[in-house]
Order: sequence, then structure tokens, then C-alpha cells
Amino acid sequence: MTRGSPFNVLIATILSQNTNDRNSSQAFNSLYSVYDTPEKLANAPEEKIADLIKYGGLHRIKARRIKDTALVVMEKYGGDLDLVCDADPASARKELMSIEGIGPKTADCVLLFSCGKDVIPVDTHVFRVSKRLGIVPEKADHEQAHRILTEKVPEGKRGSVHVALIRLGREICKAQNPKHENCPLIDICDYARTVGAYPPKKDVSK
Repeated sequence: MTRGSPFNVLIATILSQNTNDRNSSQAFNSLYSVYDTPEKLANAPEEKIADLIKYGGLHRIKARRIKDTALVVMEKYGGDLDLVCDADPASARKELMSIEGIGPKTADCVLLFSCGKDVIPVDTHVFRVSKRLGIVPEKADHEQAHRILTEKVPEGKRGSVHVALIRLGREICKAQNPKHENCPLIDICDYARTVGAYPPKKDVSK
């Protein structure tokens, strides 16, 4: 995802849910070829939005969320979300999450990719990989994972770590049939040892 206005990144993040980059990009380009502003999206027929974004899956649900979001942005912010970039990350995150349907991951994506804030969005790949590596406890929820990763990842590195963990999760550390043999982090992976994909640590105390 490339940087853009907060509203554009917000819409792009909604479109990226439950689909791959190619489909979400195609859906975004299709949508913005017709409706490229919050005002146009707020006034667009929901059925037309759904038709334009059908490449990305769950198009009817996403169409409703996109239209509702555009309406809120028009009514509450006058069509301009840029103000969130001027606030500190915690305040900006809270403000974005006050919009119905916008969760922590989507808010953090806006802060990272549009505002350039030093945050680490926790999507399904980051969540899975950080648990398998033992960075985040197995029973942690998304908000706990976000807090722990924010504390452990050095300042200035959170965006790049987010991107790296997503790539690892998509290409190697898949939810089903992870490619242990190709993993560059297998020697420090708790999950790999649990499933017998890597020898247990030697007991150096003996």
C-alpha cells in the first residue's frame, strides 16, 4: 500500500480486507475511476459502489462500509481527514476508531501509510507470525499484541517490521502448511519447535 491522503488509505484498507493486493488494487482503481472524493462516495448509490469493487470479494459489505464512512467523513470532518495526521498517534488512533466500522488495524494503517506515524498495524499475518515466533503470548488479543509489539520494536522500525512480518506471513508462515524449510527465522521460532519442524534447543546447563 502506498501513501496517500488519510481518506484514500482508509478506503484502500477497507478494500484490502479478505483479499490479495492485486484484487484490492483493482477494486480501488475501479472505484476511484468514478468516485474519487469523499463527497462523491457519500452520494453514490451503494449498489454502484458494490459493482465497481466486486474484484475484491465481500463487495456488498465493503460497499456499505465505504459509503457509511464517506458519509461520516463528510458530516463530521467536512470531507477532509487530514487533521488526524496533525495529532499524536494515540489521539489520532482514537479519533479514527470513533468512526463506526473502523477498527485498530485500519486506523493504524492510515497512521502509518498516510501520516507516516511510527506505528505497527496488527493484521492477521502480523498477529499469527508474532505469536508463532514467541514475541506475543499465544492467548494475547489484537490490542495486547499491538501494545507488546509497539514496546518491543525499536522506534523508527515499526513500519518496516509491519511490512516484513506481512511478507513472511503471506509467503512462508502461512496459516495452513507453513513453509518451514524456507523460513529465515526457523531457529528462533517457538512454533517450529512445537510441531517438530526444528530441533529443540540444546540444554547448555548440563
